[in-house]
Amino acid sequence: MITEIAYTGTPVTDMKRAREFYEGVLGLKPATEAGGGMWIEYKIGSGTLAIGCYGDDWKPSEQGTCLAFEVDDLDAETARLKSRGVKFAMETMDTPVCRFAIIQDPDGNKIFLHKRKG
Repeated sequence: MITEIAYTGTPVTDMKRAREFYEGVLGLKPATEAGGGMWIEYKIGSGTLAIGCYGDDWKPSEQGTCLAFEVDDLDAETARLKSRGVKFAMETMDTPVCRFAIIQDPDGNKIFLHKRKG
C-alpha cells in the first residue's frame, strides 16, 4: 500500500547553476547535501525535492523526473508487484537512511518504492 510521496528527484547537468536557480531564484533552502555535493535535498512542506548531478548515469531527458512512493512494508509491496508481473529496474537496496526498489511503468518510467528507516 502506498502511503505518501517520499521525495521527487530531478536530474541536473550543472550543480552550481542548478543551485543558483533552486536556491537563488526559487528561494529553497538546502536541507541535506550528499554525494560530494552532487545530491541536494530541499524540504517543501511535508515533501522533499532533490536535485542530483550524476553525469551520464542520470541525465535530464525523456527519462523525466523520478517519483518515489513511501510504502508501509517494502518487502510485501515488492512481492505483490512481482506477482502482478511489474518490471523491476532495481531489486531492493539498503542505504543508511532507507530501503528501496525501483519499478517501471508500462512506458519505462522509473518509480521508487521507498521505506525510511527508523
